[in-house]
Amino acid sequence: MARERKFNTVELFHESKQLLLQHGYDGFTFSMLADRMEVSRAALYKYYDNKEELITDFMIYEMEEFLHELMEMEKHDGFEKQFDFLMDLIFKKTEVHHLIKAAQQVLSLAELSFKNKDKLEKLPLEMYKFLQNFIQLGKNEEKLKLHLPDSLIIGLILQTVAIPNHFGVPHEEWLNSIKEIIGQGMLMKR
Repeated sequence: MARERKFNTVELFHESKQLLLQHGYDGFTFSMLADRMEVSRAALYKYYDNKEELITDFMIYEMEEFLHELMEMEKHDGFEKQFDFLMDLIFKKTEVHHLIKAAQQVLSLAELSFKNKDKLEKLPLEMYKFLQNFIQLGKNEEKLKLHLPDSLIIGLILQTVAIPNHFGVPHEEWLNSIKEIIGQGMLMKR
């Protein structure tokens, strides 16, 4: 009997991420993952009972990594520097947007009760609470309009990563244009 190839969690999560981004939650299977990692499905089942457990562990890992990087924002002085840091981060980590959508799909499966469900539900809320301080800083520095709801500002910033770049505008130009639209609007002043 041949020996099963060894793999670690980082490798497992990396390959899971690639498949999730390529095929989405519904298209992801243990068979695909086993083929990609050149192991048997039985080897995967030694670590996880089902794809929901694997995907939730992976998503928690990714979201905790993102949250850790996001907290680096506070090392920058002032709202504008923090805004630049945040925009650079979300455009560097575009997959987090897709993973949050996949997490919502997993969470919508009400009949499932898996060990990390509570943690998976709480992580996006932790991220939003952290960003609330950033928004408050912008309002305190009079960089953001006080009457605009915080959740709308946070949502608008985070959703910019989902805007399709159909015309292939170079990344740097695209990112700077989004920063300009958020910061100054898109209408010309008369």
